[in-house]
This record gives sequence, C-alpha cells and structure tokens, in this order.
Amino acid sequence: MDLVLLTEKLVKALAVNKDLVSVKEFETDEENTVLIQVMVDSEDIGRVIGKAGRNANAVRTIVQASSYLNDNKKVKINIDSF
Repeated sequence: MDLVLLTEKLVKALAVNKDLVSVKEFETDEENTVLIQVMVDSEDIGRVIGKAGRNANAVRTIVQASSYLNDNKKVKINIDSF
C-alpha cells in the first residue's frame, strides 16, 4: 500500500474533521528517506497526536512497518495543524 494513502487513512480515522486532513509526501536530502507532512484542523491536533504522543507514535510505527515490508525506506511523519 502507498505510504501516503496509509497515513491518510489512519489519520482520518482519528480526526473528527476528516475533510480537512491533508497528507503530502516531500523529498528529503537523506537517501532512502520519505518525509510525510500531515496537516489537520486545529481542533483535531490533540486527537491525532494523543496523550503523550501515543497516537502519533502508533501511526508512525504502522507506516514504518509497511515501508519495511515494501520499500525498505525510513519514514518521517510531521504532524501540524492550521
């Protein structure tokens, strides 16, 4: 599965305002590294990150595991609000 689609699906499951979730992939200077930028509504940032960052870490773990099974690339996910 595409890493961006997987990330978007996981984040939308956590967010209330699903229409305002934006997930994009950016290139990095590092070799074999994928940067995924997640933008959510300011009301959803707490839900997506979770208490002590547990939800965000869970999303990162699942996406990283998928990457290791398919592309074997390191994944960095930044979560921000607007």
